[in-house]
Amino acid sequence: MPDDFSVGRRARLPHLSLLSDSPSFLAKSVPDIMAPRKKVTTPTPTPEVKLPTPKRAGSAKARRSAARLNAVQALYQIELTESSPEVIITEYANFRLGQELDGDRYVSADGELFAAIVRGATSRQHEIDPVLSQALDRQHLDRLELLLRAILRAGAWELLAGGDTAARIVINDYIDVAHGFFAGREPGMINGVLDKVARIVRPDELASRATSTEGAQG
Repeated sequence: MPDDFSVGRRARLPHLSLLSDSPSFLAKSVPDIMAPRKKVTTPTPTPEVKLPTPKRAGSAKARRSAARLNAVQALYQIELTESSPEVIITEYANFRLGQELDGDRYVSADGELFAAIVRGATSRQHEIDPVLSQALDRQHLDRLELLLRAILRAGAWELLAGGDTAARIVINDYIDVAHGFFAGREPGMINGVLDKVARIVRPDELASRATSTEGAQG
């Protein structure tokens, strides 16, 4: 397995921007995302919370992109601290999604999509991980860098859950998330693995897209 994707290699964590009308949807800062690992007591599971409705700054596409970025950060935090998904969802809803920092107006993340990804990727991890392992071939999912696992699990859940969003749009958004954290070959690895996952869980959609492309070229 290439050393580039191993647990021992840390991701690059840049200062990122979520400004409305900006082509970049990535967060201006990623607080606590690389905090020292510490064992915390997992709280008693809490009922699902109803998220407050954030300000709808930015386009619907930008809000969905922001939701995917925040979901990846949340999944990272959940695995790092062993916190309850509902606790982290509540924290993001109250303090992170759609906030204003330093006088800048930020794109509001789609709160429903954010919560669905976090809940789905954690509750269906027993289904997601075998599919990812199949797509990874000789690589081992549990040896990948923690952020890579979070990106792959979030993307795999969206592909597995279906919905109205085309597989290629989902994959492209998670490639963009990877570009925000990694400067090496990791975005290409995310592209390749999620493309294989899409062919496993959405074969009809991928086959139909291939047929349409061939028809257009002909």
